[in-house]
Amino acid sequence: MINFNGNIAQEENILTQNRAFLYGDGVFETVKIINNKILFLEDHYFRLMASMRVVRMEIPMNFTMEYFEEQILNLVQQKNIESLSRARITLFRNDGGLYLPKTNEVSFLIHAAPLDNTLYALNTAEYEVDLYKDFYITKQLLSSIKTTNKMINVTGSIFAHENGLANCILLNDTKNVVEALQGNLFMVSGKKLITPPISEGCLNGIMRKQILALAKKVEGIEVLEEIISPFDLQKADELFLTNVITGIQPISKYRKKEFTSNLAHLLVQKLNESISEN
Repeated sequence: MINFNGNIAQEENILTQNRAFLYGDGVFETVKIINNKILFLEDHYFRLMASMRVVRMEIPMNFTMEYFEEQILNLVQQKNIESLSRARITLFRNDGGLYLPKTNEVSFLIHAAPLDNTLYALNTAEYEVDLYKDFYITKQLLSSIKTTNKMINVTGSIFAHENGLANCILLNDTKNVVEALQGNLFMVSGKKLITPPISEGCLNGIMRKQILALAKKVEGIEVLEEIISPFDLQKADELFLTNVITGIQPISKYRKKEFTSNLAHLLVQKLNESISEN
């Protein structure tokens, strides 16, 4: 079951002329729903609107935040998974044209699936990463939004699987650290919490924003958005990844270096507290 342009329907083949399928001409958001509420709704909505503007899609007049919310919750309610689920809304330019589209009007597709844990929990199992150097992220505005062209993430995930890694760290075209395959990267070095700035090509992550805000309230921690080199990773005390579905994922090992997860534990606790308060 899916939500296609506001109508609940059984899944069907809509790909033959679909521009997201043919050209990667689409943008998307993945959200987490707890107890019939979309977490960080406003942040997701405004990032989606910004993404549509960047790629010159026409924003429908009815596509308000309330409409965005209604369409997602309608689907998860019909599937009886509104208590805990994830949903993805994909917007794509309507059919027609080759590289040059015939229209900038859009359609959307929403699909949803259940999740297991209501609160964010820290996974402390072994989580080894390494660099992925076959392809690089470019330092440009397109890299900071969620488009349907994720070939670097796909090929990087295959590389990680083939090499027994839990994840890989992506680099930009100046060989600096950007992010991981499935989330933003944070590094703890002494009393500093550092994450690459958006200008380095990393995704403008929703959970990244939450963690930056929460960490600034932790006494004794200096929060910085600075360039991180691969060499810096081996000098770090702690590394972790963030995304909306998982929350915080500690990295246990990078090459020969093993890491603690003390700040990650504290931030997960504060994250859950902030969600409960809201």
